[in-house]
Amino acid sequence: MKIYTKTGDSGKTSLFGGKRVEKDNKRIEAYGTIDELNSILGLVLTEDINKKTSTIISRIQNTLFELGADLATPEETVRKSGNNLTDDEILFLEKSIDEIEKSLKQLTNFILPGGSKTASLLHFARTVCRRAERRIVEISREEKLNEKVIVYVNRLSDLLFVIARFENHVSSTQEVEWKTRG
Repeated sequence: MKIYTKTGDSGKTSLFGGKRVEKDNKRIEAYGTIDELNSILGLVLTEDINKKTSTIISRIQNTLFELGADLATPEETVRKSGNNLTDDEILFLEKSIDEIEKSLKQLTNFILPGGSKTASLLHFARTVCRRAERRIVEISREEKLNEKVIVYVNRLSDLLFVIARFENHVSSTQEVEWKTRG
């Protein structure tokens, strides 16, 4: 199988089902941002991270492929392969948040993104996740989407924040509190 097909040379690409759209179509932008997020998470996995973090992120990466497929599938198209995003994946994120938060000091102030390199990468992933969420919400105003996609991405950004804090905690790296200039 060749990696290049030349079918996108005119600035168009295909959604599931074969419908051709411009490469700057909102759906393409949304699942491209999910792909960007997935790549950042792959970078996180190259770091010396806690096993719990590694296990969670590996599952998230696989789920992001399913989510991307949901975004690449117009309503009128029935996907013949792959799974649609389910409540189980949302529950996994929520349980992970609850479990990890038990080991963290309760926040009383805003914190700045940063700390260890791993935590910083996770904060970066969180901001890309939020951008993906904005793109997905934009699409949802115009087209029908699997409603679980928005919920999943919203919960995922929360989990990435908590995991960033957890990675700082397990590496004994101090979080930097935001302070007003006044």
